Amino acid sequence: MQTATIPSLRQLARPIAAMAAVIVLSNWLVQYPINDWLTWGAFSYPLVFLVCDLTNRAVGVSAARRVAWAGFAVAVVVSLLLAPWRIAVASGVAFIAAQLLDIALFNRLRAASWWKAPLIGSAIASVLDTVIFFFIAFAGSELDWAMLAAGDLSVKWLMAALLLAPYKAMLGHLGMWVPGAAAARP
Repeated sequence: MQTATIPSLRQLARPIAAMAAVIVLSNWLVQYPINDWLTWGAFSYPLVFLVCDLTNRAVGVSAARRVAWAGFAVAVVVSLLLAPWRIAVASGVAFIAAQLLDIALFNRLRAASWWKAPLIGSAIASVLDTVIFFFIAFAGSELDWAMLAAGDLSVKWLMAALLLAPYKAMLGHLGMWVPGAAAARP
């Protein structure tokens, strides 16, 4: 694979802003259970994998890592203002661990069929994210965090499959995702 130069932070502004917005929204929504095994955050959080995968496909693994770290930094600061500190810390640790795993898996599978890298990377990274987040955020609380984690992971897997449609739709428009950046191959 040819490596393109890493786009500037200005060129990565759209993916970074999208990443930060999804994390902040999810940190707020995870505080609101739908039932005994699911929170509203389960529906918004999988969008972080879509953001990262589109960036990885558009401009490569180095840029995807840069978006993950920049999104992480912005989101943690804002999350500390909007969510309890334990949720913000849990989100940050789980997020960066899962994103780095997703980036590595996606990159390894990038030459496979268009759907394999985003689906497999997101599905496996979701397991790591879920275990880390729910343990740090809710262990020792009155919530049944293991049941919430199981429900959350089920939705993340469903969302990973559903988000293949927007991923596929964006493949022909990746230049709009990261304007002015040299595209990664394949």
